[in-house]
Amino acid sequence: MRIVTDTARCVGAGQCALTEPSVFDQSDEDGTVVLLIDAVEGETLANVREAVDLCPSQALSLKEE
Repeated sequence: MRIVTDTARCVGAGQCALTEPSVFDQSDEDGTVVLLIDAVEGETLANVREAVDLCPSQALSLKEE
């Protein structure tokens, strides 16, 4: 699965980085989401799905490759 981010919608809450720090980080400039990798599978995918669900601004989504 490919992770899609919309940094214009991101409010910098950081739930994604807390949920899966191996995939998500936050910009030092404005706190918006930064992807460390853009495709995931397995157990990491389950955590990324949780991060997508937790995102308060709905700035994250998943797309089939």
